Amino acid sequence: MVIGTVIGNLWATRKEENLTGLKFLVVQPERLEKNNPLQPAFIAVDRIGAGLGDRVMVTKGTPASYFENANIPIDALIIGIIDAIEKGRGEEDY
Repeated sequence: MVIGTVIGNLWATRKEENLTGLKFLVVQPERLEKNNPLQPAFIAVDRIGAGLGDRVMVTKGTPASYFENANIPIDALIIGIIDAIEKGRGEEDY
């Protein structure tokens, strides 16, 4: 899984038929320390209602493409909106 922040939306009027009705967001991966980019931003499908500025958990690869008994041609799926991250003793919570 990857932790990231939603930094944008993506709209595509023409796309693979199985993608119709799905919401696409641009996610910037991060290290656990806020605002410390890990790698380039990527597109993820959102089915849980994430929005701009939300910190999210994303699964990538094969697990992202299988849901509702159908294989969907996607590489990244938002699976959670992060409320807080608690690190080890003496570390700041995020």
